[in-house]
Amino acid sequence: MSAELSCLPQAPLQPLCLPWTQRAEVQLAVLRLDLIDPLISGNKWFKLRDHLVEAWRCNAPGLISLGGNHSNHLHALAAAGKRFGFATAGLLRGHAQDTPTVRDLQALGMQLHWLGYGGYRARHEPQFWAEWQARYPGWQCIAEGGGGMAGAQGCRLIVEQAREQLPQLGWDDYDGWWLAVGTGTTLAGLVLAEAGARPVHGALAVPADHGVAATVAALAGERGYQLHDACRGGFARMDDELLAFIADSEQHSGLPLEAVYTGKALLALRDEVEAGRFRPGSRLLFVHTGGLQGRRGYL
Repeated sequence: MSAELSCLPQAPLQPLCLPWTQRAEVQLAVLRLDLIDPLISGNKWFKLRDHLVEAWRCNAPGLISLGGNHSNHLHALAAAGKRFGFATAGLLRGHAQDTPTVRDLQALGMQLHWLGYGGYRARHEPQFWAEWQARYPGWQCIAEGGGGMAGAQGCRLIVEQAREQLPQLGWDDYDGWWLAVGTGTTLAGLVLAEAGARPVHGALAVPADHGVAATVAALAGERGYQLHDACRGGFARMDDELLAFIADSEQHSGLPLEAVYTGKALLALRDEVEAGRFRPGSRLLFVHTGGLQGRRGYL
């Protein structure tokens, strides 16, 4: 299993041409992490990689983590557990609900525990994990979204995958990154890999008071990146403009998007491009972080 995890699937880097990029003479390419695996999709492979290797090295019987009832992270974790022989348990926000994601988690063998809303908010308290470590002795505990330094270190490999494919685009370099941000783990990994060489722009899918800035600073320092508000009033909130933009973008490009992360991130990038933030001739890499299974929750 360790050898398989060391060779992550390759995500294709593709040109992304939309009317607003053409008008601004900005070149955009998308790293299709959504295509690397049908179940362990998007940035989840990278965030989980080091956690899974550590669980294998420690001979952990199972994996336990947190998320909501449409969680891409728990969906990928349950799939990874089934594939690599780990039992899995999920600690879910709120009360028991029947969603396509929840049904998948159960089908993949994940044991579910609904914490309510107050119980889920307690996940940042120092003793939160003690109860679950006692209940599941020896299991690998993984932070929400696969966060922490292990998740960030795995995401450094995203930069390597993109750089290897630049010649296919006819590019010899690029001017920066743009990606959706939930916990900040993926962005931190890109910042660590770039080491200040190119800026990393994070489009926040959550409100600014969710602590992402502090998380990224703790993982990657305070330089080499910028956070942009893209949540449109709250996490997972949608509006007609956003949904129309997604439909129009998909029609022009064929690139599938979802409204919680990638759709909001691309819309925020359009606004910045149209505001003249990026000079003509700029070359930007947009990371498709996956999450398409979550579209079933609102379509």
